[in-house]
Amino acid sequence: MSDRPKFPLETDMMRLLSEFRLPAMPDADALAAAQRRNLEALSAANKVALEGAQAVARRHMEILQQSVSEMTQAMQGISGEATPQEKAAKQAEVLKASYGRAVANMQEIAELIQKSNTEALGVLNRRFAEAMDEVKSLMAKSSG
Repeated sequence: MSDRPKFPLETDMMRLLSEFRLPAMPDADALAAAQRRNLEALSAANKVALEGAQAVARRHMEILQQSVSEMTQAMQGISGEATPQEKAAKQAEVLKASYGRAVANMQEIAELIQKSNTEALGVLNRRFAEAMDEVKSLMAKSSG
């Protein structure tokens, strides 16, 4: 058991709260301006992310339209072959080309997503660095 005397919880909490000291309040206008810049940076990052998502969706639709067109042409080409061996060879050729395009398209989409994410995070990282500099400045003013 503890040798420490037991105090009611309320007494301990009141003692702790009475000893708690808040740092001096920095300039309220500067604090409000900093919060406004934080919101502006968040808004800018959201805009960049949205534009990136729209670019990905547009490119995805273009790829889909291109794929349907190529598949239609491939089917017409296959049906024009005379022997079953020629048809099988043509199908293998079409499949190989389609697979290669699909991989390239996935890489392109992944790069678009990565670029968008990098840009959005860049906006937030720059603002975070600025905010830390602002905090240092405000703290220096309040202590000086």
